[in-house]
Amino acid sequence: MRRLIEIIVENTQVKKQYELGTSLFDVIKDQEIKLKYPILGAMVNNQLKELGYEIFKPKTIRFFDITTSVGLRMYQRSLCFVLYKAVKDLYPGNRLKIEHTISGGLYCEIEGMDMEKPGLSGAIDKLKSRMTEIIKCDFPIIRQEMSTEEAIRIFEQNSMGEKANLLKTRGLMYSSVYHLDDTVDYYYGCLVPSTSYLSLFGLIKYYEGLLLICPDMSDPENLHTVIVQNKLFDIFREHKEWAKILNVPDVASLNQAVQQGYVGEIIKVAEALQEKKMAQIADTIYKNENVKIILIAGPSSSGKTTFAKRLSVQLRVLGLKPVQLSLDNYFVDRENTPKDEHGQYDFEAFETIDVALFNENIRDLLEGKEVHLPKFSFTNGSRHYVNEMLKISNDNVIIIEGIHALNPRLTPVIGPEKKFRVYVSALTQFGIDSHNRIPTTDNRLIRRIVRDHKYRGYSALDTLQRWESVRRGEDRNIFPFQEEAEVMFNTSLLFEFGVLKRYAEPLLGQVLENNQVYYEAKRLLKFLSYFLPISEREIPPTSILREFLGGSSFGY
Repeated sequence: MRRLIEIIVENTQVKKQYELGTSLFDVIKDQEIKLKYPILGAMVNNQLKELGYEIFKPKTIRFFDITTSVGLRMYQRSLCFVLYKAVKDLYPGNRLKIEHTISGGLYCEIEGMDMEKPGLSGAIDKLKSRMTEIIKCDFPIIRQEMSTEEAIRIFEQNSMGEKANLLKTRGLMYSSVYHLDDTVDYYYGCLVPSTSYLSLFGLIKYYEGLLLICPDMSDPENLHTVIVQNKLFDIFREHKEWAKILNVPDVASLNQAVQQGYVGEIIKVAEALQEKKMAQIADTIYKNENVKIILIAGPSSSGKTTFAKRLSVQLRVLGLKPVQLSLDNYFVDRENTPKDEHGQYDFEAFETIDVALFNENIRDLLEGKEVHLPKFSFTNGSRHYVNEMLKISNDNVIIIEGIHALNPRLTPVIGPEKKFRVYVSALTQFGIDSHNRIPTTDNRLIRRIVRDHKYRGYSALDTLQRWESVRRGEDRNIFPFQEEAEVMFNTSLLFEFGVLKRYAEPLLGQVLENNQVYYEAKRLLKFLSYFLPISEREIPPTSILREFLGGSSFGY
């Protein structure tokens, strides 16, 4: 007798009985499921699965294409595998390093190749042609589960020592290895079924490496627009140098430092590098006697508040007397707050700020007048006044921190010579391994989950459900203005995931399977599983990380 299970497909709203072992491919064929673009994978009970996944229990399935963030990540991850095979086929003595997202693409370097060297100018064209050939061949991308010992042996045989070391420090009995023709690799996340799914891509020269470009998620028939982000690239490059100083190029190296007992030294040097950079920024401000306003902006959980407080200390060392103004106190009353397309209050919108009052106060302060400062109650959703007056003198500088601080519309009455703009973000440079980068948004999301629970009483579920809206606000209100900054500062600390792991894992474990963000919780738990735990004992009380963990010597 056949054993049947019930499967619900959300795309078609069909509930149907299938035999045990039915694959997602079988369901697509049986129900003739079509999306606007090729189906790349599916959420099965809110967990990401590849299309070859076989079903043995009742499931609810939602198929997706590249127009979703999870689909785009799957496409990009698979395209990296194709690029790796192309590099291995054409330049077997060289090593591909997937670095970070920048300018609308994924920046990569090929160690051992100088792209500026005469004779290598056609290397990128050759790689692009080879990638096109691989895609046209429609090679299947096969995931194989095996004992971790066997996976380690395979990676060591293929001169992929950092992947072998990662699996050694992770401590699991079984691991997965991906096969593409004669090429093996390991990836944090699922891949598409075969190379023919990756028909559109771009590959161009970019600085000392190349930029791998994927289709635009909102317009998948065209490649994502390349945006010039020279200052952002420089800050990534700076942090890469810091990683070299710390000798922590990947997660396995950090884990080995934990195992061998010298992670405390890494913490001390990483904190010192940030302090030195802050002192340099303060020196730059001090040397420009016209600067009276310091504007600090950055995305959520980038550490803007602690950065502002530590910069204030460095400015005091130079004899200046900084005062801080919070843009939060210039929010319009709740009934005047704009709403988004879903009818919800859009607290990230520029129109949440009373720009007229803010500029009036700033202008009066710069003219030497005493100003009665407003306060905003988030509980009541309204502005009020207490007995807080402010008047500045020649040795004062005003520090203003907020997500809109770099938007030129915020300070139209202030001359550019009086302003110094700083962009702050957590830009993770080191990777899980050479082919698996750490998204900078994950860095900030994990920070926010920990902070929201500790200081705001939110669960991980609350934070994950809000995150998409937060990211949309950042795309509209922060990222378009980041290149306007005079200086960028990277708040990411190479050791922080090992510390945050202790706090974030229990919170993420509370997200239940029946929530759509369950996938994100599981993905972040898998990500954190790569890191060995690190004690916070040696983290100083002035560290940016203390803004999220607690124990800071600053008041917030």
